[in-house]
Amino acid sequence: MEFKDYYAILEVKPSDDIKAIKTAYRRLARKYHPDVSTEANAEARFKDVAEAYEVLKDSERRAEYDELRQHRHDPNFGRRAQRQQSGDAEDFSDIFSSMFGQGRRGRQQHAARGQDVEIGVAMFLEETLSEQTRTLSYKVPVYNVFGQVESEIPKTLNVKIPAGVTDGERIRVKGQGVPGVGGGANGDLYLIIQLAPHPLFEVIGQDLEIVLPLAPWEAALGTKVSLPTLSDSILLTIPAGSQTGQRLRVKGKGLVSKKETGNLYAVIKVVMPPKPDDSSAALWQQLAEANKAFDPRTLWSKA
Repeated sequence: MEFKDYYAILEVKPSDDIKAIKTAYRRLARKYHPDVSTEANAEARFKDVAEAYEVLKDSERRAEYDELRQHRHDPNFGRRAQRQQSGDAEDFSDIFSSMFGQGRRGRQQHAARGQDVEIGVAMFLEETLSEQTRTLSYKVPVYNVFGQVESEIPKTLNVKIPAGVTDGERIRVKGQGVPGVGGGANGDLYLIIQLAPHPLFEVIGQDLEIVLPLAPWEAALGTKVSLPTLSDSILLTIPAGSQTGQRLRVKGKGLVSKKETGNLYAVIKVVMPPKPDDSSAALWQQLAEANKAFDPRTLWSKA
């Protein structure tokens, strides 16, 4: 198996923190999402980006990967004894595949049963709100008696994806994997849901969060703003005296699940206008004079 440089795939540096990696993943996953991308090899690039993020977002897996990456050019590093008295060994490709590979074959229930097949299905958050029908094309491997892949059979299948699926969820399609041997049952096809990050919404369980920028006067006086949701836009009332970090709940506008629908939380962020001109500065000065008794740092004196 070819070594993949996950840092290069995500266009980040090995020294970058998880925030930078997450930001890069969001940008690239959106760029190469097969449903909207016009880039060459978009589907393959999307799968590589998702695979890289799955490893680098986990501190333990990232540490293991970093060790492999550091020694990838060492010809002796990729071989290790499997048994103390055995001459069998596992090369670097097998190590890398077993730790980070995405195309694992499923376990056999018995010798005659066909292998399972896993394929990734890219989806937008908006698509999880209702049942989706997808036409999927994939290849079923054909193995010889030694367990080696001899060829691949192309298949096309129409599948239904239920509402409320989550990132990483596995959906089983019975009997659509590798054919069984000697009359044995076919393996199954597993759809691995891969949700593309949204440019506006952060997913927290079944809830969504969106940053709501407000001008100082909107926060001070209160206002009504048009707030986007996954399905539409609503008119949200902002109470007077709102503060940065305050969360306003919009009930039932989160993600759908089998039991309930989550909520949408608008997190207020007061945004200052650019450096004021003389006229604006005079008005800000009047405001300061009118609020002399207000001390935003009162908590410091109580600490």
